[in-house]
Amino acid sequence: MDKEFDEIYNLYAVDVYKFLLRLSQNENVATDILQDTMLKAIINIDKFKGECSMKTYLCTIAKNEYYNHLKKCENKNLSLNDYENSLYSESFENSVDDKSQAIHIHRILHTLDEPYKEIFTLRIFAELKFSEIAHIFGKSENWARVTFFRAKEKIIKIMKEEESI
Repeated sequence: MDKEFDEIYNLYAVDVYKFLLRLSQNENVATDILQDTMLKAIINIDKFKGECSMKTYLCTIAKNEYYNHLKKCENKNLSLNDYENSLYSESFENSVDDKSQAIHIHRILHTLDEPYKEIFTLRIFAELKFSEIAHIFGKSENWARVTFFRAKEKIIKIMKEEESI
């Protein structure tokens, strides 16, 4: 699965990011929604029937994610700048709203190998940008994005496995 994800990410991430950037006119919003898009696409890959290209499929998810984020912004009556700042705690992080869920995610986080644990912690809790995380590790920004995505994917997988027990 990791190899398939790498291939999909490497082939389409730049195009989906450009599409989101045109929609949002904001690099941070486009970056965050790109991550949510790729996560959603990989989790729901079984729903992809091949009736359109993978790029079209990803852009459709991206557009829907963008509109969902706009709705959240409107519902909270936030300006776009305030909304952009809230994105860091709005997507995946919604699942840490209640204490028991936060403790559960922290417990899972500590079972992850490095660098996943560290990347996730820097992105979510320290609220660092991918470029800053990449600089810390001496790696590319794309590496930081992919590693963060994989960390989220691993946490979600463990949570789903625990639910089915």
